[in-house]
Amino acid sequence: MEKRVFVFTTTLAAFLMLPSIGRAQAPQSSAAAPSATSKSATAKSGTSTTGTAPRETLTVAGYAGQAPILQINGKSYVELEQLARLTESSLTFKGRQIILTLSPPSVHEAAEEPKLKPGFSRGFLQASIEQMGVVREWRIGIINAIQSGFPLPDEWFSAQRRIADKSLALVSAAMSTDDDHKAFPLLSAELSDLQKLSDNYLAMRKNAEYMAPGSLDNDPLNQQILSCSRGLAAMAADDKFQDEASCH
Repeated sequence: MEKRVFVFTTTLAAFLMLPSIGRAQAPQSSAAAPSATSKSATAKSGTSTTGTAPRETLTVAGYAGQAPILQINGKSYVELEQLARLTESSLTFKGRQIILTLSPPSVHEAAEEPKLKPGFSRGFLQASIEQMGVVREWRIGIINAIQSGFPLPDEWFSAQRRIADKSLALVSAAMSTDDDHKAFPLLSAELSDLQKLSDNYLAMRKNAEYMAPGSLDNDPLNQQILSCSRGLAAMAADDKFQDEASCH
């Protein structure tokens, strides 16, 4: 939103001198306090000089650069054109009135995009390690059931799924860095593949199909899950993301 400041040559502390357009006037005997605006200004001390040479500089909060302040007869002046240039504002002349239209500081100070920290955040890393442990326990449970010939009940699989879903939700909530966001889909894909392996086991058990003790050793899906788990563990050890093809 633009703000307009009406500048008159009779103001004291922040008076604006216009020698180039012939609008400067002699200062009056009584001093008037400068009107407050939404943009604060501060003066910086400079090299002491004599006459009308600049002794101080004016800076406006929210804008880059500075404008020289002239001391004349004990009073401080800033050239109007210098102030307009400093704030990248516009000047409008209407009769004996001069209108200085200020531009918002946001135009000059573009907000920097927040930079995400490299590597994994501590919370994400801890939650991911726990998630990998849940997946490993689920997978080993299936392998032990096949090797021992002891069937697992459906309730066991349902409980494992609930635990894994809850754990993955905690991983998602802990994401903050760029590497966190890149690694999360791999953890999610690993869980999906494990669910497929569980479904395959339940289907074979339902159909009373024979499952050799070492049948999962050559199972492509099981080997993919194992490879993905190893890749995720290596990422956690290195504390940085590295894509793992087996997790896709």
